[in-house]
Amino acid sequence: MTVHLHWFLPTGGDGRTLVDRHAYTDGGITRPRTVSGVRAPDIEYLAQIAKAAERLGFEAVLTPTGTWCEDAWLTTVALAQHTERLKFLVAFRPGVISPVLAAQMASTYQRITRGRLLLNVVTGGDSIEQRRFGDHLDHDRRYARTAEFLSVVRGVWAGKPYDFEGEHYQVEGGLTALPPDPLPEIFFGGSSEAAGPVAAEHADVYLTWGEPPWQVKEKIDWIRRLAEERGRTVRFGIRLHTISRDSSREAWATADRLLSDLDPETVAAAQQTLGRSESVGQQRMLALHRGGSLERDKLEIAPNLWAGVGLVRGGAGTALVGSHADVADRIEEYHDLGVEHFVLSGYPHLEEAYWFGEGVTPELAARGLLSTVPASPLLGVPASNGRPASAPGGAPLLVAGGR
Repeated sequence: MTVHLHWFLPTGGDGRTLVDRHAYTDGGITRPRTVSGVRAPDIEYLAQIAKAAERLGFEAVLTPTGTWCEDAWLTTVALAQHTERLKFLVAFRPGVISPVLAAQMASTYQRITRGRLLLNVVTGGDSIEQRRFGDHLDHDRRYARTAEFLSVVRGVWAGKPYDFEGEHYQVEGGLTALPPDPLPEIFFGGSSEAAGPVAAEHADVYLTWGEPPWQVKEKIDWIRRLAEERGRTVRFGIRLHTISRDSSREAWATADRLLSDLDPETVAAAQQTLGRSESVGQQRMLALHRGGSLERDKLEIAPNLWAGVGLVRGGAGTALVGSHADVADRIEEYHDLGVEHFVLSGYPHLEEAYWFGEGVTPELAARGLLSTVPASPLLGVPASNGRPASAPGGAPLLVAGGR
């Protein structure tokens, strides 16, 4: 089993600080933001990140869903025109769209992009956010509806009329006349008792946020057992941020700088809002940083695993911090537990993609954890004498550890 590396598209904004749109779950509506270094998620900037991810050998990019993000379907199909091989892990909420329409959209997407769609099904753990989109079900019923939704999607992908009678959906003759080829893999996450059976029954890849290895192992064992009871096999992925540098000292200095941008009032406001979430996964993230402490020694919750991001950001709240070898060690540790897909990100996303792609990816390749290794960007570049820059006698090669 090799590692699949994915990056992230910050369609809610990006920058050199944690205090961007994600710092406030109301997007700054009730609290004005005067933060420097914030980058708008326009198509030109997102295309830079997508092209960098493709160049650096990432297999796909995750695009989030929610009030404060650009629409994932529209944004990524536009970015597909700027890339050639990169896949798009499109996050969407099943409760706000017809399952037959979603199946049809996925089919069209696969044809437009020549098979570059992956699906991230987000059931939703924030009732306030859900109600914005007209969804008034409680937490457990949302997961029950997701199970029905995925049953219908897979049913109509068979290419013949499909009937379904459930509590939430009633479909007569549901059909995608031209099913997607290949079928998009379905990524799904959830830490509650209501989420486990849905993952075991319907997910191709169960995705967890970046908890310490022993907690991730507990989740893997839980979902694997539920899947085996249903005669299925589920693969596993993890969602993490990264701060990787040529030395551990440089990486932790970057983490300290991100921390220094935060003040207790900002952290307290974010924690209060995030604390109202019904998401069990979000509550587990909040528990990791021990009450919103700004002390670094309390935020390293496992070797090289830093909970500082979760002080102000909902969802994925931990980062792998260290030298390129340190980060590779931690990825290998999670991989040994059974994690195959690594969905990564960093602030800012463009620069951190290069730090990881030029620093950690070669480490993973050297350990035999990657099935393919990105070609050097110097290959085929002509030097002044007409020879490739990477060839003997060509332009000089400068080798650096991370940038």
